[in-house]
Amino acid sequence: MTDYTLIRSKRHTLALYVRKGGVEVRAPLETPKGKIDKFVESKQKWIADKLTKLAEMENKRWNFTVNYGDTLTYREKEYPIAARDGQSIGFDDERFYMPPGLSPEQVKIICVQIYRMLAKRDLTHKTLEFAKLMNVTPASVKINGATSRWGSCSGRKNINFSWRLIMACDDVIDYVVVHELAHLTEMNHSARFWNIVGSVLPDYCQRIARLKELQRRLSCENWK
Repeated sequence: MTDYTLIRSKRHTLALYVRKGGVEVRAPLETPKGKIDKFVESKQKWIADKLTKLAEMENKRWNFTVNYGDTLTYREKEYPIAARDGQSIGFDDERFYMPPGLSPEQVKIICVQIYRMLAKRDLTHKTLEFAKLMNVTPASVKINGATSRWGSCSGRKNINFSWRLIMACDDVIDYVVVHELAHLTEMNHSARFWNIVGSVLPDYCQRIARLKELQRRLSCENWK
């Protein structure tokens, strides 16, 4: 049987999680160990499938590279990485450009720099547009390298976005922007909060689903 880490707490049901660190079971305080073992044993195929998928994802991450001629996603569209004489880097609406002769690792680093520039420009613009519509005023709009959060809103009304968000389509970007701006009025995820989001984007549930699709894709790409 698969080895697992057992965490007991004041819960009412058994729950099974498969993560990079292995298998974790969360169980009620009084559940007998034998019952937990049988539960894990009944999930062997599911566990094996999950572990295989995790291994495949990790392998893709380790082998992820970007180089001249590859394409990058910007606002859901694909653009090539191209060499251009000189020392400038940027995006010209047709390609990501940078000096020739760089190593794959250097190319990746510069791609992130360009993504950050695009994110700062585009996400700031979108945030200010929606802020007017929603009658709120963020203190600032900042871009960070967060991998587990697409955006955040601080108590000081600073809005932060991961540069990775600029890979998403406009509908998804708009959802994250509206989500964070809604926190300027409701610093929670209450019904009032979701009413604000829904008043601006009635189809926000579909947009969340598309955002999760991007998250799954990026989980196989190592941009660090």
